[in-house]
Amino acid sequence: MLSWENAFLKTQATEILNQGSIESDIVGGICQRAWVEINDRALTYNVRELKSLLSAKTKLMGVVKADAYGHGACKVSQSILEAGADWLAVATVPEGIELRLAGIEAPILILGATDQPEQIQAIAHWELQPTIGTPQQALVFSETLSYYTEAMPVHLKLDTGMSRLGTSWQQAVEFVKFVQGLPNLKIASIYSHLATADESDQTVMRQQHQRFQEAIGLCCIDGKGFPGDIRLHLANSAATLTDSALHYDMVRVGLAIYGLYPAPHLQEKIKLKPAMEVKARVTQVKTIEAGTGVSYGYKFIAPKQMRLAVVGIGYADGIPRNLSNKMKVIVRDRLIRQVGAITMDQLMLDVSDIADLETGEVVTLLGQVGEHRISAEDWANTLGTISWEILCGFKHRLPRVGV
Repeated sequence: MLSWENAFLKTQATEILNQGSIESDIVGGICQRAWVEINDRALTYNVRELKSLLSAKTKLMGVVKADAYGHGACKVSQSILEAGADWLAVATVPEGIELRLAGIEAPILILGATDQPEQIQAIAHWELQPTIGTPQQALVFSETLSYYTEAMPVHLKLDTGMSRLGTSWQQAVEFVKFVQGLPNLKIASIYSHLATADESDQTVMRQQHQRFQEAIGLCCIDGKGFPGDIRLHLANSAATLTDSALHYDMVRVGLAIYGLYPAPHLQEKIKLKPAMEVKARVTQVKTIEAGTGVSYGYKFIAPKQMRLAVVGIGYADGIPRNLSNKMKVIVRDRLIRQVGAITMDQLMLDVSDIADLETGEVVTLLGQVGEHRISAEDWANTLGTISWEILCGFKHRLPRVGV
């Protein structure tokens, strides 16, 4: 029995499978107080629009880590592969296993660091492809795989200015030669990651690009370039939208696949369609008198007689508590303000202007109804954060429902 088949990994795989089966049994959110809707047509559209920016030789890697930014990794992966994506990227070994258990056969890159023998054996068994960031990590991989008959494809990470994972670009030649000299490993790609590609000032991005160019130029074998099976990649979503010179052999696109822009100044580059909407149901409607406090801490006091709607969603589902008294939702065709502190499972709305509102009606927290649209960017701007964090915050007790 291989050591990757230890209780820990088997338990993780079982939990992943069980979670998927539970969500797949939910039909249309009918029995749910709250849910996340994922528009498969929007995903398909975004992938095709992004591919229209790429040359014929440039592959598209869909980044589906963090449960596909909260959209549901298995279903999203299937959809974007059918739409034309060539590769997938995840952050961890269990994320990759989840996709294999779902029957996905496309190449999967693990972006995070892995150096434990059990992880390495699992990577080999599930035919995943790891990122190697240091010579020491490469050596552990080679020694762990000593009894395998085939070399494992690995992807070398260079640090050109992100100051995160990877070997310094100045040491790229030594790093590449070291890995090439190890048994059981085969270099599949060399890549780096951009720190400021979403900023309008491109100074740092251009510096990183220059460093990457210099590093790979020095690494060329006998001055003849890399073998045809070694890919080069640098661009994230922002860089993919910014400059085709950053595309190389492959681009790694996350946020843009889900229909959001990494920065406002990139909105003119391409038209994208948000794939996620978040909805919940009204669970109670009540009238309160002037002077009545609402929710914990009485952060809102009714200035007059009001009608309140209680909605079955809260911060345990991914609605940031710091949005309390700062957000609006869409009820029917109106923008309605939220009042009082958002609680773990519920929040309250001022529905004084909707006299006939009833329990069971649907509230749109993120999404579009008619002319009104509320986006993850809106929440992020209010909170002083980024839309990535908003999307990844929606918890698994909200089922993902395809529309």
